[in-house]
Amino acid sequence: MAYRLKPGLWLATTPAGAYRALSQQQPDMAVSFLRAILRQPGTPELNEHTLIRLSDLPLADALALLDCVQQAGWVEGFSEAREEPQGAFEYLLPQILPDLSSSRRALLADPQGFYVATTGFPHEAAEELAALSAAVGTLHERNMGLLQGNLRLGTSAWAVVDAAGNSRIGFWPLYVDSHRFVLTLDRMPMLNHPGMVKLAWILFRHYGAKTSNGKSAN
Repeated sequence: MAYRLKPGLWLATTPAGAYRALSQQQPDMAVSFLRAILRQPGTPELNEHTLIRLSDLPLADALALLDCVQQAGWVEGFSEAREEPQGAFEYLLPQILPDLSSSRRALLADPQGFYVATTGFPHEAAEELAALSAAVGTLHERNMGLLQGNLRLGTSAWAVVDAAGNSRIGFWPLYVDSHRFVLTLDRMPMLNHPGMVKLAWILFRHYGAKTSNGKSAN
């Protein structure tokens, strides 16, 4: 099949694509491509040169990969270029995190059990949740072979649920190259919000190692 690019578009990940890029510890070709997009300072113009550079593939293979991620709903094109979120890292995250939870209470923790950013939680609760998040992240990695291998579960999230099975608080392990974070969300998650793209963009720009083509240096 011959693929053709539509001119005049700038390429970006969708919220689903941003989550896909963050949720995979071992990236495949599609995830590597999504991460390369998120490492850019602005949405790249969709042309053959950019596609080859970001995918690190020959043109025919790059076009096929683009069609694959587009069919999955992981990328979209805009008629105008967009820049990465502007501002200091420590101020941007508290503005973005509330949009990812129905109660607007959210927290991002590092592997050492400290929160990188939090919103809506009292200070003591945030500290304890950060420690719990780190423990959940470690538990997840220890059991990844069972969950994603033998059981073939298509999710990496953990949750504390009520008697009806509804999540009261959930934990989402996120990976930025060698860095692991856990996103903790109170009540219903809102991961399909544009804030998910902003979060991924900020994390990959701040923590992601990159080479000249925007792919991981690891």
